[in-house]
Amino acid sequence: MPRFDPKGSVVILTGASSGIGRELCQLLAARGANVVATARREDRLIDLRDTIGREFPSAQPIEILPGDITDPSLRRRLVDHAARIGDGRLDLLVNNAGVGAIGPFQWATPERLRRVMEVNFFAPAELTRAAIPLLKGGRSPVICNVGSVLGHRAVPNKSEYCAAKFALHGWSDSLRAELRPCGIQVTLVSPSTTRSEFFDAVIDTPVGEKSRGFGSWSAGRVAHAALAAIVARRAEVILSLGGKALVYADRLAPPLINFALAERDERSP
Repeated sequence: MPRFDPKGSVVILTGASSGIGRELCQLLAARGANVVATARREDRLIDLRDTIGREFPSAQPIEILPGDITDPSLRRRLVDHAARIGDGRLDLLVNNAGVGAIGPFQWATPERLRRVMEVNFFAPAELTRAAIPLLKGGRSPVICNVGSVLGHRAVPNKSEYCAAKFALHGWSDSLRAELRPCGIQVTLVSPSTTRSEFFDAVIDTPVGEKSRGFGSWSAGRVAHAALAAIVARRAEVILSLGGKALVYADRLAPPLINFALAERDERSP
């Protein structure tokens, strides 16, 4: 199967208002993609569209559809909009939207668990289900799921987030095997800590809780790596030296990593 070519492609990208999604949207638009971008904050999407128009005047203007990705009607509108632009075809789906939560599981609310799972797993799964018929007609089509190194190795105080990313990881592996006969590649991109607004908006999280990271990349660097993986139609990439160290050390010596992570968290529930 040929490499993915952004030029002239039809793309749906979620979580486009900031961080990795915003950077990736700009990269795709600059390379000639027709992007349908969504996020909850309409003002940020408008700013993104204006920024692309100003910085990349030859780029195709992005289409923006603000809303909550957990809303089935928004997912349907995204797919319908892409179908109109691509005359029934979709070349790339980027499931990037996500939310975080920090703090011990036993003190958290059931609503926190459900919200994290809805945004980080159920919504991308259902958007993908709706998009598969269009992707079957795409040019070297790719589903890119933005996961996390915490979908390979879980850590304390991010249990809901880890669970959702583990689910995304397992689902991606299964879907890749299912869709291979259709020519659709599933690319799982697993960043570690990303310097963005992501953990500035964690849900149901006590004041003062901090996110512990394993390596740190800028959102722009992650977006460039993600696009390279998409173009090459790779199955999976784990980003940052710290992220790789965590994942591969866990594969080699799980008890050691269990001990190290338990020691790292000094609070008692």
